[in-house]
Amino acid sequence: MNHTCLNCNQPVTTNYCGSCGQKSSTHRYSLRHFIEHDLIHGVWHVDRGILYTIKELFTRPGNSVREYILGKRANYFNVITLLLLTATISSILSHYSNLEYSVLVSDTIKDKMVSIQELMTSYLKIFLLLMIPFNAIFSYIWFRKAGFNYSEHLVLNAYKTAAEMVATVVLTLVTLFFDKSAALVSSYLMVFFIFSLIYGIWFYSQFFSPSGYSKAGLVFRSLMIPFSFMIFQSCVGYIWGLISSILNT
Repeated sequence: MNHTCLNCNQPVTTNYCGSCGQKSSTHRYSLRHFIEHDLIHGVWHVDRGILYTIKELFTRPGNSVREYILGKRANYFNVITLLLLTATISSILSHYSNLEYSVLVSDTIKDKMVSIQELMTSYLKIFLLLMIPFNAIFSYIWFRKAGFNYSEHLVLNAYKTAAEMVATVVLTLVTLFFDKSAALVSSYLMVFFIFSLIYGIWFYSQFFSPSGYSKAGLVFRSLMIPFSFMIFQSCVGYIWGLISSILNT
Protein backbone atom coordinates (compact mmCIF):
# COMPACT_ATOMS: atom_id res chain seq x y z
CA MET A 1 0.00 0.00 0.00
CA ASN A 2 1.59 3.23 -1.15
CA HIS A 3 -0.56 6.13 -2.35
CA THR A 4 -1.63 9.66 -1.47
CA CYS A 5 -4.16 10.58 1.22
CA LEU A 6 -7.30 12.02 -0.38
CA ASN A 7 -7.79 14.37 2.56
CA CYS A 8 -4.36 16.02 3.04
CA ASN A 9 -2.39 14.79 -0.01
CA GLN A 10 0.36 13.26 2.13
CA PRO A 11 1.98 9.92 1.21
CA VAL A 12 0.29 6.95 2.89
CA THR A 13 1.81 3.51 3.42
CA THR A 14 -0.52 2.14 6.13
CA ASN A 15 -4.26 1.73 6.67
CA TYR A 16 -4.50 5.24 8.14
CA CYS A 17 -2.84 8.52 7.19
CA GLY A 18 -0.09 9.42 9.64
CA SER A 19 -0.72 13.12 9.03
CA CYS A 20 -4.49 13.57 9.43
CA GLY A 21 -5.66 10.12 10.59
CA GLN A 22 -8.08 9.47 7.73
CA LYS A 23 -8.59 5.88 6.60
CA SER A 24 -6.56 5.16 3.48
CA SER A 25 -9.26 2.99 1.88
CA THR A 26 -11.56 5.96 1.22
CA HIS A 27 -13.58 5.47 -1.96
CA ARG A 28 -16.64 6.87 -3.70
CA TYR A 29 -19.97 6.63 -1.93
CA SER A 30 -22.48 3.98 -2.89
CA LEU A 31 -25.85 3.19 -1.33
CA ARG A 32 -24.44 0.00 0.18
CA HIS A 33 -21.43 1.82 1.63
CA PHE A 34 -23.63 4.55 3.09
CA ILE A 35 -25.96 2.06 4.81
CA GLU A 36 -23.31 -0.40 5.99
CA HIS A 37 -20.59 2.06 6.99
CA ASP A 38 -22.05 5.48 7.77
CA LEU A 39 -25.40 4.40 9.20
CA ILE A 40 -24.77 1.02 10.83
CA HIS A 41 -21.10 1.29 11.77
CA GLY A 42 -20.84 5.03 12.20
CA VAL A 43 -23.97 5.50 14.29
CA TRP A 44 -25.35 2.20 15.60
CA HIS A 45 -22.20 0.11 15.98
CA VAL A 46 -22.07 -1.43 19.46
CA ASP A 47 -18.30 -0.87 19.66
CA ARG A 48 -18.46 2.84 18.91
CA GLY A 49 -20.97 5.61 18.12
CA ILE A 50 -24.34 6.30 19.75
CA LEU A 51 -25.14 2.85 21.14
CA TYR A 52 -21.65 2.37 22.52
CA THR A 53 -21.70 5.79 24.18
CA ILE A 54 -25.15 5.24 25.70
CA LYS A 55 -24.11 1.78 26.89
CA GLU A 56 -21.05 3.25 28.59
CA LEU A 57 -23.09 6.03 30.19
CA PHE A 58 -25.38 3.46 31.80
CA THR A 59 -22.82 0.80 32.76
CA ARG A 60 -19.68 2.72 33.76
CA PRO A 61 -20.56 6.42 33.41
CA GLY A 62 -17.87 8.10 35.48
CA ASN A 63 -15.06 5.84 34.32
CA SER A 64 -15.95 6.11 30.64
CA VAL A 65 -16.27 9.92 30.68
CA ARG A 66 -13.01 10.25 32.62
CA GLU A 67 -11.27 8.09 30.02
CA TYR A 68 -12.80 10.24 27.28
CA ILE A 69 -11.53 13.46 28.88
CA LEU A 70 -8.08 11.93 29.40
CA GLY A 71 -7.81 11.10 25.70
CA LYS A 72 -9.61 7.85 24.76
CA ARG A 73 -12.12 9.46 22.39
CA ALA A 74 -12.15 7.44 19.18
CA ASN A 75 -15.14 5.24 20.07
CA TYR A 76 -17.39 7.88 21.63
CA PHE A 77 -20.17 9.86 19.99
CA ASN A 78 -19.74 13.64 20.09
CA VAL A 79 -21.26 14.94 23.33
CA ILE A 80 -22.94 18.02 21.85
CA THR A 81 -24.45 16.01 18.99
CA LEU A 82 -25.68 13.39 21.46
CA LEU A 83 -27.09 16.08 23.72
CA LEU A 84 -28.96 17.87 20.94
CA LEU A 85 -30.20 14.60 19.44
CA THR A 86 -31.65 13.31 22.70
CA ALA A 87 -33.10 16.73 23.54
CA THR A 88 -34.78 16.91 20.14
CA ILE A 89 -36.27 13.41 20.47
CA SER A 90 -37.50 14.23 23.98
CA SER A 91 -39.00 17.50 22.76
CA ILE A 92 -40.85 15.76 19.90
CA LEU A 93 -42.16 13.00 22.17
CA SER A 94 -43.41 15.53 24.73
CA HIS A 95 -45.92 16.81 22.17
CA TYR A 96 -47.51 13.35 22.02
CA SER A 97 -47.15 12.31 25.64
CA ASN A 98 -49.90 12.42 28.24
CA LEU A 99 -47.90 14.64 30.57
CA GLU A 100 -49.73 17.84 31.45
CA TYR A 101 -48.12 19.67 34.34
CA SER A 102 -51.10 22.01 34.61
CA VAL A 103 -53.12 19.23 36.30
CA LEU A 104 -50.95 19.70 39.39
CA VAL A 105 -51.99 23.31 40.00
CA SER A 106 -55.22 25.16 40.72
CA ASP A 107 -57.44 26.53 37.98
CA THR A 108 -56.41 30.12 38.79
CA ILE A 109 -52.85 29.59 37.58
CA LYS A 110 -53.48 26.71 35.15
CA ASP A 111 -53.21 28.92 32.05
CA LYS A 112 -49.85 30.24 33.22
CA MET A 113 -48.63 26.69 33.87
CA VAL A 114 -49.69 25.62 30.37
CA SER A 115 -47.72 28.53 28.92
CA ILE A 116 -44.65 27.55 30.94
CA GLN A 117 -44.95 23.94 29.74
CA GLU A 118 -45.20 25.06 26.11
CA LEU A 119 -42.16 27.30 26.60
CA MET A 120 -40.10 24.48 28.11
CA THR A 121 -41.15 22.12 25.33
CA SER A 122 -40.31 24.60 22.58
CA TYR A 123 -36.98 25.73 24.03
CA LEU A 124 -35.88 22.57 25.82
CA LYS A 125 -32.49 22.49 24.12
CA ILE A 126 -31.75 26.07 25.16
CA PHE A 127 -32.70 25.44 28.80
CA LEU A 128 -30.71 22.23 28.76
CA LEU A 129 -27.57 23.86 27.41
CA LEU A 130 -27.87 26.75 29.86
CA MET A 131 -27.95 24.35 32.81
CA ILE A 132 -24.67 22.66 31.94
CA PRO A 133 -22.31 25.63 32.60
CA PHE A 134 -23.81 26.17 36.05
CA ASN A 135 -23.56 22.49 36.97
CA ALA A 136 -19.97 22.62 35.74
CA ILE A 137 -19.26 25.54 38.07
CA PHE A 138 -20.57 23.64 41.08
CA SER A 139 -18.82 20.37 40.22
CA TYR A 140 -15.61 22.39 39.71
CA ILE A 141 -16.04 23.98 43.16
CA TRP A 142 -16.87 20.78 45.03
CA PHE A 143 -14.25 18.65 43.27
CA ARG A 144 -11.55 21.26 42.69
CA LYS A 145 -8.91 19.03 44.35
CA ALA A 146 -9.26 16.58 41.45
CA GLY A 147 -7.36 18.98 39.20
CA PHE A 148 -9.73 19.09 36.22
CA ASN A 149 -10.25 22.49 34.61
CA TYR A 150 -13.60 24.16 34.00
CA SER A 151 -13.77 23.08 30.35
CA GLU A 152 -13.35 19.45 31.38
CA HIS A 153 -16.14 19.90 33.92
CA LEU A 154 -18.29 21.22 31.07
CA VAL A 155 -17.67 18.03 29.11
CA LEU A 156 -18.39 15.67 32.00
CA ASN A 157 -21.61 17.51 32.91
CA ALA A 158 -22.66 17.54 29.26
CA TYR A 159 -22.38 13.74 29.12
CA LYS A 160 -24.25 13.45 32.44
CA THR A 161 -27.05 15.63 31.07
CA ALA A 162 -27.15 13.57 27.86
CA ALA A 163 -27.66 10.41 29.93
CA GLU A 164 -30.48 12.12 31.83
CA MET A 165 -32.04 13.11 28.51
CA VAL A 166 -31.95 9.47 27.40
CA ALA A 167 -33.80 8.64 30.61
CA THR A 168 -36.45 11.29 29.88
CA VAL A 169 -36.94 9.80 26.41
CA VAL A 170 -37.57 6.35 27.92
CA LEU A 171 -39.88 7.73 30.63
CA THR A 172 -41.81 9.83 28.11
CA LEU A 173 -42.31 6.76 25.92
CA VAL A 174 -43.76 4.93 28.93
CA THR A 175 -46.28 7.74 29.56
CA LEU A 176 -47.76 7.18 26.10
CA PHE A 177 -49.46 4.05 27.47
CA PHE A 178 -51.24 5.87 30.32
CA ASP A 179 -54.12 8.33 30.49
CA LYS A 180 -53.60 11.96 31.45
CA SER A 181 -53.73 12.43 35.20
CA ALA A 182 -52.07 14.18 38.11
CA ALA A 183 -50.81 10.79 39.32
CA LEU A 184 -49.01 10.21 36.02
CA VAL A 185 -47.23 13.58 36.17
CA SER A 186 -46.33 13.11 39.84
CA SER A 187 -44.99 9.61 39.18
CA TYR A 188 -42.98 10.83 36.18
CA LEU A 189 -41.40 13.66 38.16
CA MET A 190 -40.68 11.45 41.18
CA VAL A 191 -39.09 8.67 39.13
CA PHE A 192 -36.93 11.13 37.20
CA PHE A 193 -35.90 12.96 40.39
CA ILE A 194 -34.88 9.70 42.09
CA PHE A 195 -33.06 8.52 38.96
CA SER A 196 -31.26 11.84 38.53
CA LEU A 197 -30.18 11.88 42.17
CA ILE A 198 -28.91 8.29 42.22
CA TYR A 199 -27.31 8.56 38.78
CA GLY A 200 -25.57 11.80 39.77
CA ILE A 201 -24.05 10.18 42.85
CA TRP A 202 -22.93 7.17 40.79
CA PHE A 203 -21.59 9.35 37.96
CA TYR A 204 -19.60 11.85 40.04
CA SER A 205 -18.37 9.27 42.57
CA GLN A 206 -17.06 7.02 39.82
CA PHE A 207 -15.51 9.89 37.87
CA PHE A 208 -13.66 11.36 40.85
CA SER A 209 -12.87 8.10 42.68
CA PRO A 210 -9.17 8.12 41.59
CA SER A 211 -8.75 11.70 42.91
CA GLY A 212 -8.21 10.81 46.56
CA TYR A 213 -11.68 11.43 48.03
CA SER A 214 -13.19 9.07 50.60
CA LYS A 215 -16.40 7.22 49.70
CA ALA A 216 -18.37 9.41 52.10
CA GLY A 217 -16.72 12.50 50.65
CA LEU A 218 -17.61 11.44 47.12
CA VAL A 219 -21.27 10.91 48.00
CA PHE A 220 -21.48 14.16 49.97
CA ARG A 221 -19.87 16.27 47.23
CA SER A 222 -21.97 14.57 44.56
CA LEU A 223 -25.13 15.52 46.48
CA MET A 224 -23.94 19.08 47.02
CA ILE A 225 -23.77 19.78 43.27
CA PRO A 226 -27.55 19.57 42.62
CA PHE A 227 -28.22 21.10 46.05
CA SER A 228 -26.02 24.09 45.19
CA PHE A 229 -27.80 24.45 41.86
CA MET A 230 -31.20 24.44 43.57
CA ILE A 231 -30.05 27.17 45.96
CA PHE A 232 -28.78 29.16 43.00
CA GLN A 233 -32.11 28.74 41.19
CA SER A 234 -34.02 29.84 44.29
CA CYS A 235 -31.87 32.95 44.67
CA VAL A 236 -32.29 33.87 41.01
CA GLY A 237 -36.05 33.30 41.25
CA TYR A 238 -36.30 35.42 44.40
CA ILE A 239 -34.30 38.28 42.88
CA TRP A 240 -36.32 38.10 39.66
CA GLY A 241 -39.58 38.17 41.58
CA LEU A 242 -38.37 41.09 43.70
CA ILE A 243 -37.34 43.10 40.64
CA SER A 244 -40.64 42.30 38.89
CA SER A 245 -42.68 43.43 41.91
CA ILE A 246 -40.71 46.68 42.14
CA LEU A 247 -41.17 47.42 38.44
CA ASN A 248 -44.91 46.70 38.63
CA THR A 249 -45.53 49.06 41.55
